[in-house]
Amino acid sequence: MRGLAARIIALTLWCAPAGAHDAPSIHPPEAIQRVVPPWPKGMAAVRDVDVVMLLTVTDNGAVDDVVVVQSGGPAFDAAAVEAVRQWRFSPARVDGVPAAVRVRLVQRFVAAPLDLGAAPPSLAPRPQLVMDAVAVAPASPVVTPPAQAFEQTVRAVRPNATRAASDVTLEEDVLRAAPAQDATDLMRQAAGVYISRPEGPAVAPEIFLRGFDAQHGQDIQLSVERVPINQPAHVHGQGYADVGFIIPEVVRSLRVLEGVFDPRQGDFAVAGSMDFALGVKERGFFFKTTAGSFGTLRAVAVTAPRDMDQGTFGAVALRTTQGFGHNRGAQDGQALGQVVLELPAGWRAVGLFGASAVRSNLAGILRADDVESARVGFYDRYQDPSAAGQNAWNARGFLSARVDRNAGDGAHTSAQGYAILTAFRLRQNYTGYLQRGVLNPDWVGRGDLQEQEQQMLSAGGWFSHRFARVVLMQDVHATLETGVQPRMDVSHQAISLLQAPQNETWDQRVDAPVRGSDLGAWVDVEVALTSMVRLRGGWRANVLAYDVDDRLANLIPAFRPQSHIMGYRRTVLGLAHGPRCTLELRVLPVLPLFVSYGEGYRSPQPLQLEEGEVAPFTKVRSVEGGLRLSSPGDGRRFLLTAAAYVTWLSQDLAFDPTEGRVEKLGPSSRRGVSITLLSRPFDWWINTVSVTAVHATLDAPPRATAEDPSPVYLRGQLLPYVPPVVVRGSTVVDRELSTLVGLVLRGRLGVTVSGLSSRPLPYGQYAAPILLVDAQAALRLGPVEGGVDLFNVFNSRYAQSEYIYTSNWNVSGVPTRVPARHVSAGAPRTVLFNVGVHL
Repeated sequence: MRGLAARIIALTLWCAPAGAHDAPSIHPPEAIQRVVPPWPKGMAAVRDVDVVMLLTVTDNGAVDDVVVVQSGGPAFDAAAVEAVRQWRFSPARVDGVPAAVRVRLVQRFVAAPLDLGAAPPSLAPRPQLVMDAVAVAPASPVVTPPAQAFEQTVRAVRPNATRAASDVTLEEDVLRAAPAQDATDLMRQAAGVYISRPEGPAVAPEIFLRGFDAQHGQDIQLSVERVPINQPAHVHGQGYADVGFIIPEVVRSLRVLEGVFDPRQGDFAVAGSMDFALGVKERGFFFKTTAGSFGTLRAVAVTAPRDMDQGTFGAVALRTTQGFGHNRGAQDGQALGQVVLELPAGWRAVGLFGASAVRSNLAGILRADDVESARVGFYDRYQDPSAAGQNAWNARGFLSARVDRNAGDGAHTSAQGYAILTAFRLRQNYTGYLQRGVLNPDWVGRGDLQEQEQQMLSAGGWFSHRFARVVLMQDVHATLETGVQPRMDVSHQAISLLQAPQNETWDQRVDAPVRGSDLGAWVDVEVALTSMVRLRGGWRANVLAYDVDDRLANLIPAFRPQSHIMGYRRTVLGLAHGPRCTLELRVLPVLPLFVSYGEGYRSPQPLQLEEGEVAPFTKVRSVEGGLRLSSPGDGRRFLLTAAAYVTWLSQDLAFDPTEGRVEKLGPSSRRGVSITLLSRPFDWWINTVSVTAVHATLDAPPRATAEDPSPVYLRGQLLPYVPPVVVRGSTVVDRELSTLVGLVLRGRLGVTVSGLSSRPLPYGQYAAPILLVDAQAALRLGPVEGGVDLFNVFNSRYAQSEYIYTSNWNVSGVPTRVPARHVSAGAPRTVLFNVGVHL
């Protein structure tokens, strides 16, 4: 009735005779929610494309009756129409009364590439309003309005050039295909990824990708909006990367580039790289609370101003849980915000800031024979003060500022600076009662509760410039990009042994300030040889320098008189460089073939270096061949990727539980295949399936040392802890069901299955396979939503991590030195209920 009344009033005002009333007061509609389409897949980006549309903005702000009046081609037209149908407006007003109007909108697709880590296409610069001098007339079935005055030009930028068949960007709808309580749940959507958290939510997760056991990040370059997450020279593991500060509700996409084929990839891009892009599509205010199993309570609030870019938001999340089993309680909080501003001369500024803190208790690692004999429950901990004292804590704060500019013809300039402050403390006992004091060898049997500490301040930046495209002849053109990436880190790391329950320090293992610098530079060239053949490639070089003050080196044994002051200060420098290149052959518009080769590196652990040594980087070489088959047009309906790869690593690492950190293993190689299928039979139904199989072997055993004269690893054996096969599949239905009391009722239902084959362990043993099922269901009526997330639906009892090493928790008996299997329990069935409101 309100809409009919508005039309009658508007029609009366329009048809009244001249002079019968004053000219109506007309206020045009304003866009409050914009959706920028992606560059259509399979379409060459050699020129800008305009699609001009006429559409009706109804008196309630919805979009209706979209007509293309100037075509940019079928694929571009379809992408533009699909995006504009999702726009929302504050309606036009005629003398204060909402009225429907006809609007002319120009959707411009700009052929300028985004660099690695830049915002996804949906977060392109905010549209700028252009007003003409012609009055706006209300749309009516009787009256035809004059030429339109409301026009907006929107820039949709094509995404990064594909570097390999396995270079995939997971959009928001795919990331939400499985229930997600933190950012690690989003990462599980990538092909071949398995994630475990044996040390709880306050410690970075253990990540498996492409046949690598990346531990806490040593073999995967992780970043958020191009701000690095990995920490070099970390006490718990080189490349330590904790993504717990990322609030999953504000993640818009995740780019996963398996392998090292892009010159922009830097340190730790051994198995590949992942970059989180942030933004909020649905503008306004959102609040959600979660409650469920094990006393879990979580609340998240997101504010996204309607009149600002989709990349602008502020979010905060708080959580507390008792955890499953014994000694697993945790509390955490995160705050994250981003501001996107348009500047003069085509510049765009992005400011990102965040802070987080988390503390959790740990149940620790249990001997399998103790679990089998019922000495300790599978979900329990040892009844021992040293086991009760296990916990972890970490905190992070960071700031980042970035400016970007697209200058046309493919030219692009980007500059960024960031500062990161982190703190970490972990107390964990892997071995029970085996350790003997180093400072005083007479001290023994006090418990192996190890405390690791790390504080780090990092500052760095990024500058890149892509020059305008050079056209040599028809279908033959080239672009050149150069960039630099400096970083400096100042940290202090320490390892001590504590005696519970007073937590008295009874031995010290590490006390070392470390200063490091990393200067990276790259050049990247893209050449289109024909409309079917493209060559992309370049070179990257990094110079790393370290200054280490190892205060506990040159130890004076207790039985010798003091003859010097302990300590060993040293400086080292090293250079890593190598090519990266990709050949793309597009035999059909929907079937490109790729051959990729790249050489990368992993920085060394500074405490393992000697004075003046040329820093021995870990060298990685990777080659991949594959294809991508997609549906015509934008490729959203169907995408199949298949790749075969080989990766050689000059120095692999493996987790050593007796020391609580990673140690050198020796050179290794991996040969594998990866297949991923994404299908959208309908807009409301998404299916994903991925299978990764790999044969990972040790090429040479590690060198014998005084600490380990007989290494357990042998040439040609399967790499420990690496799953040969990882399978994941999900299906989710998300669609409008009906309309109730004038509000849209929307439903969501999804199921995810994850499978992990038996993993090889030391001494020729294997871990048990894992098969887990998660599910979700939700309903939303207008602004209110409610749902339930289920993890481990069938309540499978499984060990998320298994190890074999020597331990002794029987303090009353004779300690054994026989290696034993140890397990870290995975979570049983978890049910979480969600209630949220959108305003």
